[in-house]
Amino acid sequence: MSAEWPGILDPEVMNENIVEASHRLADAAKAGRWEVVTDLLESGQAQNANQWRFGGTSWFTPLHQAAWLGAPAEVAENLIRLGAWRSLRTADGARAVDLARARGHHHLLEVLAVPEPTERDQQTFAAWDQHLADLIAERTGRLDPAESRPVPTEVIALDRLESLWFPYPGMYGGFSMSIHRDLLIVKSWSRVVDGSGQGHVITESGCELVEEGFV
Repeated sequence: MSAEWPGILDPEVMNENIVEASHRLADAAKAGRWEVVTDLLESGQAQNANQWRFGGTSWFTPLHQAAWLGAPAEVAENLIRLGAWRSLRTADGARAVDLARARGHHHLLEVLAVPEPTERDQQTFAAWDQHLADLIAERTGRLDPAESRPVPTEVIALDRLESLWFPYPGMYGGFSMSIHRDLLIVKSWSRVVDGSGQGHVITESGCELVEEGFV
């Protein structure tokens, strides 16, 4: 299953069916209707296990709701199987494991456990996040504005994603991000613009263009 960053916050720039599905998914997860959640994800009606409610402010995903409600461990395991990220944070900065611990749902702690980033890791992720946000802003500057949640690069690292794809509205393409030997590799392109492909290498100190014209 490909990993996709559902980072767009403005429902006005998204397909109506995707927005509606996000509401159905959020409603079912908030009510603890896990069979409905599973059906929405497995059927493809809801496209991403990490989707929060469009227009919502908490950024709770189904896995966060499972942790909050103290769902059976099997529910959390199933959501992870369907692609849920354990390191993804809510708007308040809580991971699912943090919510489960705070709510006293100790039966979920092992299932939701995620590597704790060191202080050095946090510095690296913060620098990567900023350089990546600047790159995305630069590459999409000519498009109509689309409010988005910054990509948290710690998710790529801590959930050990092979790559993370961020489709950007109006770009007819987007950004593919991966980590190789402590470097963040970013490739971006528009499928309808010849020669639009660019490859960048992001380090703590900056962002360097290393390839272009491949699309």
